[in-house]
Amino acid sequence: MRRLTTTVALVASLVFAGGAAVAAPQSAGSEVPRARTASAALPERLVAHGSEDVCNYTIKRPTLKAGSSGSAVQQVQCYLNNAMTRADLDEDGDFGPVTHSATKRFQRCAGITVDGTVGAQTWSFLVFWANSTDSVC
Repeated sequence: MRRLTTTVALVASLVFAGGAAVAAPQSAGSEVPRARTASAALPERLVAHGSEDVCNYTIKRPTLKAGSSGSAVQQVQCYLNNAMTRADLDEDGDFGPVTHSATKRFQRCAGITVDGTVGAQTWSFLVFWANSTDSVC
């Protein structure tokens, strides 16, 4: 019975005091490090694809790698041009060495797997950053 009474008292103090009853005050010299927030670097608004998307070659999102070609490669090249500074890719639909290098640079800057292949993860980050007012790098 004593354990139940103690538990009820503890729960009540937490509920009515908002949790402050068990929080120890910080000394003036000890600061708790705050988590970094990248909110300033994140786009304000995201458009997946469509009439407001910055690039409109295609809505298809196939896996692309060196040697791929077509409108999906043009879409990637357009996204890379809009997501990064100094990408300056020709949007010619040819996934050659320059597009491969730009893809790897983008992946490094975005903090995702760096393999030079545009799969689901890279597509997602490309759409996100290309439609941002900021550059990923």
